[in-house]
Amino acid sequence: MIDIRPFDSLGHADHGWLDARHHFSFGDYYDPARLGWGRIRVWNDDRIAAKSGFPPHPHRDMEIVTYVRTGAITHQDSMGNKGRTGAGDVQVMSAGTGVTHAEYNLEDEEMTLFQIWIETDRPGAQPGWGARPFPKDARDGRLQLLASGGREDGALTINADARVLGATVKAGESIGFEASPERHLYMVPSGRVRVNGVPAQRRDGVAITGEGQVRIEAEEDSELVLVDAR
Repeated sequence: MIDIRPFDSLGHADHGWLDARHHFSFGDYYDPARLGWGRIRVWNDDRIAAKSGFPPHPHRDMEIVTYVRTGAITHQDSMGNKGRTGAGDVQVMSAGTGVTHAEYNLEDEEMTLFQIWIETDRPGAQPGWGARPFPKDARDGRLQLLASGGREDGALTINADARVLGATVKAGESIGFEASPERHLYMVPSGRVRVNGVPAQRRDGVAITGEGQVRIEAEEDSELVLVDAR
């Protein structure tokens, strides 16, 4: 099954400093048909104004992955971690027993990011945070592993049976992904693509399950973010 969730059908919240699109029920947006996808619980497509951001707030027992699309986000948390993550790079936070964090756009321009929450497989674990650069040219024409519960070398670690991958694909080219039919995949492309022949527009959500092989064909230059979760 391949289910396209058009960008215009997503939940929407405009707070002035934050313009957010919700792929799944979140905050004041509730859709009983979109409560999550497998263990994926949140996928927010956020635009954050310059010199603004999320003030300190708490989380627990959730794996939170931030993929920066443009600009940069500056992180600070109650564990003493501080860091700046730029476009194309990724940060992860395992909330575990509880953590308070803030995420600010300290730059002079608007920034955009994906905020992805995945249910943890280790409730009550020690909280943690990490970030890593992932140059986009290293994933040109291929899916690169960005974060994983498998503790693979080169990827950020999360406490969940899930993989977060990214790719850049030029118009007219395609990439493949070997999927387990029982897994739940969710992808958002920056440009028009076809997924096993099914068309998706820019920033649509693509929910996939029951497919053994996934072929993604780019109709225009596209940046892809894909989560494979149980």
